[in-house]
Amino acid sequence: MALRTFSRLALLSGSIALGLCLPTTAALAAPDTIFLNGTVFTADESGSVVQAFAVENDRFSAIGSNQEISGLADASTNIVDLEGRFVAPGLTDGHFHNEGGGDGIDLSGVETMQELLAEISEGVAQAGPDEIVITNGDWHEMQLAEQRLPIASEIDTVSPNTPVVIVRGGHSYILNTAALKRWNINRDTASPDGGQITRDADGNLTGELFDTAKALVELPPSPAASLDDLRNMQAVLNSYGITSVRIPGGASMSSDKAYRMLNELQEMDELSVRYSILLRGFGRDPEAVIRAINATGLRQGDGNDWVRIDGIKLGVDGGFEGGLVTEAYAEPYGQDGTYYGVRTVPIEKYNEIVSGLNRAGWTIATHAAGDAAVEQVLGAYEIANAEVPIQGRHFAIEHAFLTSQEQRARVRDLGLHLSVQDHLYVAAPAFRNYLGRERAEDITPLRSYLDDGLMVALGTDSPVIPVNPYWELYHYITRDTRSDGVYGADEKVADRSRLLRTMTVGYAELTGEEDRKGQIAPGMYADFVVMSDNFLTVPAEKIKAFKALATYVAGDRVYSAD
Repeated sequence: MALRTFSRLALLSGSIALGLCLPTTAALAAPDTIFLNGTVFTADESGSVVQAFAVENDRFSAIGSNQEISGLADASTNIVDLEGRFVAPGLTDGHFHNEGGGDGIDLSGVETMQELLAEISEGVAQAGPDEIVITNGDWHEMQLAEQRLPIASEIDTVSPNTPVVIVRGGHSYILNTAALKRWNINRDTASPDGGQITRDADGNLTGELFDTAKALVELPPSPAASLDDLRNMQAVLNSYGITSVRIPGGASMSSDKAYRMLNELQEMDELSVRYSILLRGFGRDPEAVIRAINATGLRQGDGNDWVRIDGIKLGVDGGFEGGLVTEAYAEPYGQDGTYYGVRTVPIEKYNEIVSGLNRAGWTIATHAAGDAAVEQVLGAYEIANAEVPIQGRHFAIEHAFLTSQEQRARVRDLGLHLSVQDHLYVAAPAFRNYLGRERAEDITPLRSYLDDGLMVALGTDSPVIPVNPYWELYHYITRDTRSDGVYGADEKVADRSRLLRTMTVGYAELTGEEDRKGQIAPGMYADFVVMSDNFLTVPAEKIKAFKALATYVAGDRVYSAD
């Protein structure tokens, strides 16, 4: 590949198109650092691989062969020998809440129901009088040998008198009998609109509350998140080679608070991840939603390339057990063909919210797991688009577990982005139980999305799914799952270059930063990762054990493996 460079002026202004070949390098300032002897995946459209690159200030200034890049150095240039290692643009997470499940009893390592109950028992033994025992949400029932949620009567065996609330992901609580009594939830309590109080076949409460039913429970406030919490979160992300994340509402703090605290870290020059933040617009009252957003004092686009407000996060359905679908859930979850999931916001109210935010200039991303939820989102986006065009403004659908061919065409026509995650990798048996094997095979059909020309970004939904980009990449290449074999083999993405570009360039397109992020190319931010093996050629089975050997952000090394 020919050496590609920018003049110093062009590098700073970004006014010259990428890929310009200059006739001479004499006018170039010597780079701060050059990296030689690598296997450098540039993530350009052809998936080019080069040997070397140069970094000046916080950006890539040239890429090419060892000989070409070596010729740019002077006595002050730092030289790094990559020793053949694989280098890629910084990895990303397009839907990231937090790196862990928050405070409370940690269930992330339990593997059986007995172990889960033992952890609860230990927490109960340490609890004070009138204290509520709470777990964190960093676990999923599919990690258990039993592959199901606990029920109230089981929790009662280790805590007959102390209220226990098991938090599962962002959508569900499981309560024991003492907790149900504490909040006066009984057989006669009606499920609220947009939520469900789960009952067994005999009408007895199982203890599970999800989506809006969680509001029946008032948990004590979690300890306030600190700057050290954010520093620790960054360290975890950098250890995987992640350099940019998009936060659609924090797990441990409000989005506006996260924005302000991250700005504090930036003022202290302590950021090692770039953040795209969505304010949360959850609610069923359009006027109340708008008031809450205005009360933050923040506006679309506030911030900079380190921390930016990039839109509003809405939601219209539930998660694993509440995604709104057009065909009833599999039995017994389908309740004799009557249960289709949960619509958390009525269609008319959601339409009004979307149109109002669109008129105010906001970009909107909406949680929609099931195909019926996707239909609701598309309808609202089309209404809004007829009033104020949304094309080119990075409107998105989050999750999109199931979609039809006709819906994908409408997604493409509206210029929408899909922000998808690897839920199936961890939770395949849950999807099979809720929806049946046939529909579970179609969960998150990434190859179809790409083949249909849709703009897609990848993520994990951490802490719902562990924040591990290599698990994610492995799953999409193989469609293998942690505990139930391959699902939807025809949705494998065999082209690894294409897949890795979806994680880097696809993310930059989602956040409107494709002119400065997502590729190793002159003028782009020097955010990159050195991986433990060659992603393009290594046997697929090894990818899920990949590690970052080093992570660089803005040309600075922010992580190095021992």
